[in-house]
Amino acid sequence: MRTEHHQQSGGISRRQFLGALGPGAVALGTSSVLPGQAQQRFVLSADRFGRLFPQLPAFFDQATESLRGAMREMGQEGGILDAKDALDQGPILLLTNPALSVHNPNHPKHTAGTTFMGQFMDHDMTFDLTSRLGVPTPPEDAVNTRTPALDLDSVYGGGPDADPDLYTFERGHAPTFKIGFGGLFEDLPRTSNNTAIIADPRNDENLMLAGLHAAFLLFHNQAVAYLEERDPRASPDEVFRAARRLTRWHYQWLILHEFLPLFIGQARVDDLLSQGRQVYRPREAFMPVEFQGAAYRFGHTLVRPSYRANLAGDQGAPFFGMIFDPAGQGRADPVDLRGGARAPRRFIGWQTFFDFGPTFTDGPDNPHPAIRTNKKVDTHISTPLFHLPLAAIASGDPPISLPQRNLLRHITWSLPSGQHIARAMQLPASQVLSSRDLSELRPFGHRLDESTPLWYYVLKEAQVMEDGLGLGPVGGGIVGEVILGLLQLDPRAYLAVAPRWRPTLPTRSGRVTGDFTMIDFLTFAGVAPDQRGQ
Repeated sequence: MRTEHHQQSGGISRRQFLGALGPGAVALGTSSVLPGQAQQRFVLSADRFGRLFPQLPAFFDQATESLRGAMREMGQEGGILDAKDALDQGPILLLTNPALSVHNPNHPKHTAGTTFMGQFMDHDMTFDLTSRLGVPTPPEDAVNTRTPALDLDSVYGGGPDADPDLYTFERGHAPTFKIGFGGLFEDLPRTSNNTAIIADPRNDENLMLAGLHAAFLLFHNQAVAYLEERDPRASPDEVFRAARRLTRWHYQWLILHEFLPLFIGQARVDDLLSQGRQVYRPREAFMPVEFQGAAYRFGHTLVRPSYRANLAGDQGAPFFGMIFDPAGQGRADPVDLRGGARAPRRFIGWQTFFDFGPTFTDGPDNPHPAIRTNKKVDTHISTPLFHLPLAAIASGDPPISLPQRNLLRHITWSLPSGQHIARAMQLPASQVLSSRDLSELRPFGHRLDESTPLWYYVLKEAQVMEDGLGLGPVGGGIVGEVILGLLQLDPRAYLAVAPRWRPTLPTRSGRVTGDFTMIDFLTFAGVAPDQRGQ
């Protein structure tokens, strides 16, 4: 495991982390050129970004100010990507009134927590600190400060020796994670100014993600207690390593058996497992920019404008909030669901985000199921995401529109168009979007309806071909192959070490069944709603 990129622990903010790198702090590696590839270098390295399709040209001819202007116009508030949510109706009605979701439809099969597990996974795989939006950058010159693996380095950092500030140490026992309190329930550990003491500062971007990170900390701590009880003679180091492996492997099981099927469909997962990967086939895992900069950002369309964080945290009443609201800026207890704050109501009631069953309702006097959904995979992005707080941006720099940032990143990485990738994947013509499907892009010029930025193409493909229920052939192919590849190429992952392994921890029933779901994970961590009496 690389440890040199984990010095952001111990309560260092995103901006301090960026500043600590300093100019020239990242050394550039030697690059090589494939035969016939005069335009783009092609280097595969675990700590650098790379390309899935190095032979394909960028979706644009030149990175002009006109092109950057077109990306900003496409991604601006009130533009074609804005779901135009009725923010004046407030967070409760946006969540509960179906009439307000007509232009930003709910997903009938995804629960609201799917969004944040996807975001947690993203932060576990990739972190780009050096490239500049809209300025072409060779991917092999940019360092990925996360390991390209689903190995929880975003949680464990460099381990107890390299990042002791993350851990508590008790003689005769394995190291456990620090956990924060001060609210009604658990919180991330924090400094006196509420900076989270965690291995990846991005996991405090919003309340749901912070709650999920806290659940992973508690899961590891419970795994330590579980193992120490079963083998009192094991050394603290042996117990720590075994607990970390148990946590990693159960997390990887959830990804492969619960979340990847939600993203790309079970049939596509089964096909990848039986037929093998066709596009992402490196000898050593690396992070492709087509995944990092575009396809995996499909998750942004899943985000709701508002959520109910819990059922009883706000002086006995539910706590509703916008995902982001400018009115929350500078408040000790923001009105929205941004991270970086501690107050009694700022915790997550997971019955709203994952399906714990019909017994969990909106309250003793309301039989409506507590579970809520996220949004469909389409070209409608919830309006609050056009007003990100600067603290939610790793660099701390504008633009604050998330869609603008996504589209400008296509210029940064000189990404191929969705159409070029579809043809490179040898998809039949019926599975390639036509310019007619993308006619709304013609007014922006640059032939964007014929050579479309990959992120937009992936969203529109899902909308047209899958009714927004999952990713289409280009998006699903890239996301499925990369995630499965990262699991198969990691020498410590269960698919590499013991591919027939099945979960060994008890489920909500208290029995070991050989299966494990997200509600089992949250129950083992001790944060299930019935464990809190709410």
